[in-house]
Amino acid sequence: MVQHTILQVGALPPAAEGQLHEEFSVLRIPEKGWEAVVAEHGQQRSVAVTSSMVGVSGALIKALPNLRAVVNFGVGYDTTDVEIAQELGVQVSNTPDVLTDCVADLAVGLMIDTARSISASDRFVRRGEWPQGQYPLGQRISGKRVGIVGMGRIGRSIAKRLEAFGCSIAYHCRRRVDTLTYPWCESLIDLATHSDFLVVAVAGGPATAGLISGEVLRALGAEGHLINIARGSVVDEIALVDALIHQQIAGAGLDVFTHEPHVPKALFELDNVVLTPHIGSATAETRQDMASLFFDNLRQFIASGTLKTPVS
Repeated sequence: MVQHTILQVGALPPAAEGQLHEEFSVLRIPEKGWEAVVAEHGQQRSVAVTSSMVGVSGALIKALPNLRAVVNFGVGYDTTDVEIAQELGVQVSNTPDVLTDCVADLAVGLMIDTARSISASDRFVRRGEWPQGQYPLGQRISGKRVGIVGMGRIGRSIAKRLEAFGCSIAYHCRRRVDTLTYPWCESLIDLATHSDFLVVAVAGGPATAGLISGEVLRALGAEGHLINIARGSVVDEIALVDALIHQQIAGAGLDVFTHEPHVPKALFELDNVVLTPHIGSATAETRQDMASLFFDNLRQFIASGTLKTPVS
């Protein structure tokens, strides 16, 4: 294959990064302090590759006058300034669909864990406390009311799984989805008020920042659980920590946080919270599928100037 020079912004998963450097001529720049490198070496780069954890800022896009595409490893693209990209005629791709099942699986797993205290009761046994008495009762998830915030691919997959548990499903998003039979709540407060579990599966970005506010958490109530497999920015993290500490909600299952990889230390001592390190898509099978789609987008753009899965 003809060598093409690619601008790499931030790290990629090791297998994908290794293949990228074998197949292409790659200039990797730091996430911060890239100005001098770009000024000297980046002017002719027409393709940037990045991950959803890093993204390409509007300032960097503007600093690359010949940039024509941003190829993103990950379904989320809120870390890339898509608005600026579109204004400047820069196409952006992501890797949708291939991680839907794994993220939905984790959401249900977090629901079960928070309700039945699987992780907390494991710690109880390991501390040798079982001989002193039984572990407190948990809650079942079968037959419970589940509110899903965001009814895209992942939200629908979560709903499908929970139907098997006999859960009643309702959802909130900007508009009613005509093809769905689940009840739509125009008000997020109403959805939270009538949910035992509130599952956040909405896209990140400025439009959804702080969407799960203290008011929403109070509406969820002392018997309610919050599950977040979306983006940390969607939840008011300060309000969430306060709600958990003061038992304003029953518990939470969190795979994402506002300032990853840093997690509020106040959560570490709480047994009513399950914390995972942003592992929604972190299975060998899904990461391979994501890498395949990532390279499909990159190769197709180089060959034809089009992307297989462009962000609309």
